[in-house]
Amino acid sequence: MKILFITLSNIGDCILTLPALDRLRRDYPQAKITCLVPPRPKEIFIDNPAIERVVIFDKHSKLTDKINLFFSLSREKFDTVVDMRNSFFGAFLPAKKRSSPLRFIPRGIKHMKDRHLFWAGFSDYSGKWKIHQSLVITAKDVDYIDNILNGGIAKSDNLIVVAPGARSQIKSWDKHNFSLLCSQLIKEGHDVVLVGDNTDQSICTYVQQNATAGIFNLCGKTTIGELAALLKKAKFLITNDSAVMHLASYLNVPVAAIFGPTDEKKYGPWSEQSIIIKKDIFCRPCQKATCRSTTLACLASIKPEDVLNQIQGMFEGAEKKSRNKGKQYQRILIARTDRIGDVILSTPVIHALRQKFPQAYISMAVAPHAREIVEGNPYLDEVIIYDKDGKHKSWWRTLKFASRLKKKKFDLAIILHPTNRLHLIAYLAAIPQRLGYDRKLGFLLNCKKKHTKQEGRKHEAEYNLDLLSGLGVTGDPQDLLMPIRQESEQHIDELFRKNGLSQTDKILAINPGASCPSKIWPAERFAEVVERLVGLYDFKILILSGPKEIYLADQIANEIKGKVVNLAGKTSVSQLASILKRCTLFISNDSGPVHIASAVGTLVISIFGRNQAGLSPLRWGPLGKHGKYLHKSVGCIQCLAHNCTKEFACLKAITVEDVLKAVKDILSLN
Repeated sequence: MKILFITLSNIGDCILTLPALDRLRRDYPQAKITCLVPPRPKEIFIDNPAIERVVIFDKHSKLTDKINLFFSLSREKFDTVVDMRNSFFGAFLPAKKRSSPLRFIPRGIKHMKDRHLFWAGFSDYSGKWKIHQSLVITAKDVDYIDNILNGGIAKSDNLIVVAPGARSQIKSWDKHNFSLLCSQLIKEGHDVVLVGDNTDQSICTYVQQNATAGIFNLCGKTTIGELAALLKKAKFLITNDSAVMHLASYLNVPVAAIFGPTDEKKYGPWSEQSIIIKKDIFCRPCQKATCRSTTLACLASIKPEDVLNQIQGMFEGAEKKSRNKGKQYQRILIARTDRIGDVILSTPVIHALRQKFPQAYISMAVAPHAREIVEGNPYLDEVIIYDKDGKHKSWWRTLKFASRLKKKKFDLAIILHPTNRLHLIAYLAAIPQRLGYDRKLGFLLNCKKKHTKQEGRKHEAEYNLDLLSGLGVTGDPQDLLMPIRQESEQHIDELFRKNGLSQTDKILAINPGASCPSKIWPAERFAEVVERLVGLYDFKILILSGPKEIYLADQIANEIKGKVVNLAGKTSVSQLASILKRCTLFISNDSGPVHIASAVGTLVISIFGRNQAGLSPLRWGPLGKHGKYLHKSVGCIQCLAHNCTKEFACLKAITVEDVLKAVKDILSLN
């Protein structure tokens, strides 16, 4: 029996046809197989003992050459012609059995490997068969790789192969991300080998030069057989959508594949153990040759941490699968548009969602003043600004904002703080699953929880995480995160230098301001506390506040005899975080900076007034062992908060001595 097997032009596409060739060899073991192959993948078939003859065919050749080839093959009198190109060339060749280009492919057959099997005439296309029979790995190939590994470059029991290149630029994850990823892999004790063909050499060189020392670069230095021998010794492969990915899949090597615009259902890895790292933004998989937004956001939004987490999950097995069972949302919107402190207390939600839905594209909508709280958060893919007091104040602008969200095709919205507008926006954006609280147009949500925050029975960070319980998501309420920006660090370094502050100084920062008069401890007491703490602990003093409380900061600065650095109204949120990170202790009224201090690990004492349960320190106090609060009840039957008729007696009940004792306690504990 004579079989003509016509394969495809690109190496990756050609490897996808090898399972069909395997099946032909299994079903017709005595057949003489001729392979018609283009120049690029010819290496796969030449010198292959399973192939009777290899005919090189260039699809760009002259028409006369194509005609001559057709008649030459016609004279061979093949019994079967299997044309993986699905073209009329193979359909018109004389044979008892031919694959037809007009054959309808059922919808259920998605992956190209399975499509090729179907085209080849195998109805049980998804069945199991012995793999990699049609790819020859010679003893010479194995010896070449063994010599490299035995030379101490990489230990084969802990070897990771990384292929940072791809045939198309639009499939390529950023080379700098690959260098960061490789550095982390080496730090964790892995041996990393870079591979690729000659066109990938500049990328591999960049990765090698910018990553931690110890990477071995085999790019352009292996044949397909040698690369296959290397892959068989690897723990797993990390790659873009590339020919190396399909080669590893054919060899049944574990694969972690980074996907952008291409469709993983058609071209994804097919090893028994494989993962796809992707971010399902609204426009992917577009399968286009160019990105319409020019940003390649589908690839740009994938961070090295995403890849590392997915790889770790791949080897955790059943436990990981059990933890992530349930619906897997692909595009998630978190919305919280109130104050800075409220937003930072919501950051544990971001981390918890990322742990549960590692591949999801997660966005967060915040007000402009909270942008720097979440920009740079490694677990977020996008920050969306909703300016309810400015740009989006009118209902018309709000409707346009909802229309813009609709185009992003979110499948889950989580509204952490109920507002009429946010509930309406989520509804108009046609987000299928809308999760929030049962107030402020709560009927527009289709998954809601009873609002009991006013009872103040637990911390706000815990309330935020409780909202996720229906999704099977759990998290740590103390897992606050405040991104630290490099430009802010540089600015504060220069600011400290100009003001004579060094890294060895013990720095006390105070914040006498707050958003409400019922939260503001008397300025003269702040001044007295500072004077006495300087005498006791030799602190250097910083005064911080927002623009509206500059008058309080100035009053305190004037009352303090020693040197004070008054930065009231002079810092951004990000710069404030960089300052607090350098402080030994932070004393503040109940305000957003308290939670920033907690997030950056600074000791903090927060002074509370008001005796309403929903405004209490149990709900709003500093989190963790680094935090302490002061709060006294003065027997009010009902707390009127900012409408207090007793001149905020609860605040005045907290004395200078109370604060000094709290400082002594927190310093001794830490």
